[in-house]
Amino acid sequence: MRWFVDFWGHDLLGVRFAVNVFIATTALWILLGYVAETDPIWAIASMVGASEPLVKNAVRMFRARLINVLVGCAIGLVVMVIGGTSPWKLPIAISIAVLVSSYLVRIQTMWRQAPITAAIIIASGVTEHSKTSGIEHGLHKVAEVILGCLVGLLVTWLISLVWPMPAVEAKSEAQPVNA
Repeated sequence: MRWFVDFWGHDLLGVRFAVNVFIATTALWILLGYVAETDPIWAIASMVGASEPLVKNAVRMFRARLINVLVGCAIGLVVMVIGGTSPWKLPIAISIAVLVSSYLVRIQTMWRQAPITAAIIIASGVTEHSKTSGIEHGLHKVAEVILGCLVGLLVTWLISLVWPMPAVEAKSEAQPVNA
């Protein structure tokens, strides 16, 4: 009987996460895919990466992701403006973003987002073969990433108003499920 309580009792976070992601994906698909007529996949991927079923955790993830996105965006833009659109700028920008995120920003949650965002910016310049076009496309993708994070946070907050969840302590990975 314990398994039933563990599965269906207070531990509905997975179901809530699935509901959040379903609603946020649908909203982004409609907003970006139909209204803005652009591919919503960057926003959707970002929303899933930054989403959490509990508001407190979602705010923490949003903050960490936003800071690291801005760091990566700034580094990618600086490297592209100074160095141009050479493919060799990609490892340079990514490495710098890792160092800045690791040693200056020091927000380990989502710290991989800084080099990913720097890569998005540099890759846009490389594929467009133009600094200006690359910057424009890179900033557009970064805006989609930030929008995805915002929608994920907004949906988590709205769902928490409709479906309040009791405070749930994080289970240790070392604890057996049937203990």
